[in-house]
Amino acid sequence: MGFWSTLLGRSEPVRPDLDRLFALPSAAVTLRAAAGFAPTGAGSVCFSATEGGAFDRVRREVQQLLDADSERQGERVEFSRDAYGYAWLLSRRRGEDGLPALVSDLHAVNSTLQDSGFGPQLLCSLVAFRDPEDRRLALVYLYKRGTFYPFAPLEGQKRDNPLELQVRAVLKDDLRIEADLGRWFPVWGAPGL
Repeated sequence: MGFWSTLLGRSEPVRPDLDRLFALPSAAVTLRAAAGFAPTGAGSVCFSATEGGAFDRVRREVQQLLDADSERQGERVEFSRDAYGYAWLLSRRRGEDGLPALVSDLHAVNSTLQDSGFGPQLLCSLVAFRDPEDRRLALVYLYKRGTFYPFAPLEGQKRDNPLELQVRAVLKDDLRIEADLGRWFPVWGAPGL
């Protein structure tokens, strides 16, 4: 941080550390033991899509990279847009043992977009979980903050705030949890959730 930034009270943004995604499999073990949530095998990456040939080329590269995985065995990678115009890439892996492969998929997508100059368009990645009562939960990674937060949607675009706070307490030693609750953005209708 420079002299003027210090003097004016500005802070530098946290640099994303995509390798933090690899902490999700061990966090999933903790989450299952403490709260009964298991991974569903679905995860997605959200980014603001840009128009143009360069972005389309990178999108095709990502699709080919993930489709070429010989262990995928018919599991699909899907691109979609939400009601807000954001693009989503959804990856599915079968079974609970698929979580490390799913995390690798998400890391590969984020890395490819970042390395191709589209890092500023990356917003978040998430991995979906469910418990025996069929409650839904996502662990969301904020790309620009380098932190995670839990998102527990309920019917009618409501959130299960007590569950989110419980998960924060359970995973505080496993993941770098976003301290600013105002940044725990709802990801209504996120693919895979």
